[in-house]
Amino acid sequence: MTITLKQLDYFIATAESGQVSHAAVELNISQSAVTAAIKTLEADLGVRLLERNHAGVRLTMEGARFLEHARVITGAVAAAVRSPLRDRKGLAGKLRLGMTYTVVGYYMSRHYARFRKTYPEIEVEVLELPRDALESGLMCGDIDMAVMLVSNLEHTKELAQEVLMRSNRRLWLSADHHLLARQEISLADVAAEDYVMLTVDEARTTAARYWDAAGLSLRAVLTTSSVEAVRSLVAAGMGVTVLSDMVYRPWSLEGQRIEVRGLVEPIPTMDVGLAWSRDRSIEPAAAAFRAFMSVTMGGGG
Repeated sequence: MTITLKQLDYFIATAESGQVSHAAVELNISQSAVTAAIKTLEADLGVRLLERNHAGVRLTMEGARFLEHARVITGAVAAAVRSPLRDRKGLAGKLRLGMTYTVVGYYMSRHYARFRKTYPEIEVEVLELPRDALESGLMCGDIDMAVMLVSNLEHTKELAQEVLMRSNRRLWLSADHHLLARQEISLADVAAEDYVMLTVDEARTTAARYWDAAGLSLRAVLTTSSVEAVRSLVAAGMGVTVLSDMVYRPWSLEGQRIEVRGLVEPIPTMDVGLAWSRDRSIEPAAAAFRAFMSVTMGGGG
């Protein structure tokens, strides 16, 4: 079995966009090349990674699992190629690293583990805090650097930022939801449905921005800070929601399927990135972490 980085790149692009055509445009290649690469990858792995439907493609359970591994592999290769090939021995110090709840739970764990193994002499203190507390800590010097939703950052004059990943927001529905039969789904269509509202990491405030801009209001039947509760309720057909691909999983804890669809209107992305004080010099440990994350994510953005 010979799996290439090109196959992984094509698979990741298709899984994230939900459309072979969109992935082909992003990669600047033909749709047939993307399709052929993914079919070969599936044959080599002996599993089905993607299923076709009228709206494009969706991940199978095996595909969702493999997507995480594919991202780790491509990120590790990017880090190996771009990072200076120098001896890291002796690079020590303490890094006070802040993170928000969503970042800790759905993004940072594998990167944190790899950083600790790469820089064992750096002592890392992790602080999980809400956005406003992270911003205050960065500005007063209690926190060296934060991994957070920089799309929510308020003190942009005082804090510098670097985007690591932009995560699209899409509509989540149960596997038998009537909206799945639509060729296009608008915010107005969603507003007519029962809605499950997530509140953690200011998700409710962020959602209000694009709903208010559209002149629409939601029919929220339940409000919760638990992503898993939202996942279970949507899968059970109790309502729909709009959340980012970063926290999407195709199955609830009960084993029920969750479908995703794009919306007609442009929805702002959820941007994960680094933030630090503009007025304070970046200490060596924080600089090493910034460089590590940048190359791991392919230079950010």
